[in-house]
Amino acid sequence: MAKGMILAAGQGTRVRPLTKNTPKPMVPILGKPVMEYLIEHLARHGITEIMVNVAYNHTSIERYFGDGRRWGVEIGYAYEGVRQHGEVLPKPFGSAGGMKRIQDFGGFFDETTLVICGDALIDLDLTAAIEEHHAKNAIASVIALDVPLEQVKNYGIVVSDENGLVKSFQEKPSPAEAKSTLASTGIYIFEPAVLDLVPNAVEYDIGSQLFPTLVEKQLPFFVQSRPFKWIDIGRVSDYWSVLQQVLRGEVSEMRMPGKQHSDDVWVGLNTSVAWDQVTINGPVYIGSNVKVEPGVIINGPTWIGHGSVLRKNSTVSQSILFEYTRVDEGQRCHEVILSPDYCVNRHGETLYHSDENCHLRWGDARASS
Repeated sequence: MAKGMILAAGQGTRVRPLTKNTPKPMVPILGKPVMEYLIEHLARHGITEIMVNVAYNHTSIERYFGDGRRWGVEIGYAYEGVRQHGEVLPKPFGSAGGMKRIQDFGGFFDETTLVICGDALIDLDLTAAIEEHHAKNAIASVIALDVPLEQVKNYGIVVSDENGLVKSFQEKPSPAEAKSTLASTGIYIFEPAVLDLVPNAVEYDIGSQLFPTLVEKQLPFFVQSRPFKWIDIGRVSDYWSVLQQVLRGEVSEMRMPGKQHSDDVWVGLNTSVAWDQVTINGPVYIGSNVKVEPGVIINGPTWIGHGSVLRKNSTVSQSILFEYTRVDEGQRCHEVILSPDYCVNRHGETLYHSDENCHLRWGDARASS
């Protein structure tokens, strides 16, 4: 049917500190990396040969996904980096440049290829999208979503004729200047000939360089606009809101792990919860080996990662606790992402233990007595 390409070489600077030691595709949603949901989705649509370009913290991606056999697919990796002063350093070659290197090396892209960013959740009907691509005899297709006019300033906007033939692009235009409300989602379908237009051994981007070339040469380059759920984790605030949506059950194919204890409350293995002395308003997930002491209040949507500890009379509301996070006695956490090392509020503002203006007391549950 088609091959797959997952773009996973970026540094994810806008999602720090979540990506300080973790590549963006490995940021967890319901305990699973974002990229795992993408691989499962590709497999559901018969796309089983998948290349992944990697750079920053690449080993964590490669060790987790391996050769892909757990998901019924084959996964290959292409590292992008340079050697400087005897040290190998990550250096992405751009979304199109990375694909060109893969093609020059072994000719992987010998049929229709679906290209997708490794840091977004989607439920797009990939089969239908590829069928439309073929029906139009397209050399390239970009999947777009119609967004409200006031939001066009946040996206790359696609301008097309009545048949969907792409005429131009606008990069984050003001609402007054926007010629369209079709926002590129970073999902593309390419024929092998597209890569003939990408120069060798240079950094080259799909959106800002390859697409304008396709338009300039008047090649059959089309936009597809079809309804689907597209959740881009571009910023820390996006990550918080995505988890809220997922925990509320608003994203298809994403089910709560563990066993259901009561309405909207799920638990992992071997939890220690003073059930008759706590207040829990779902949806809430309590991971394995989590300890919830008497007097604790948990208001959902909230995710408590495995190995965490909530001390007496603490309150956690609409928050995400990464694994092994300890909330100290009497503390109140509201609309935050909390790890053993840092606290990020829903707006992306970060606090560390050493910050003078930090009044919250929390820490690493592995060091708890």
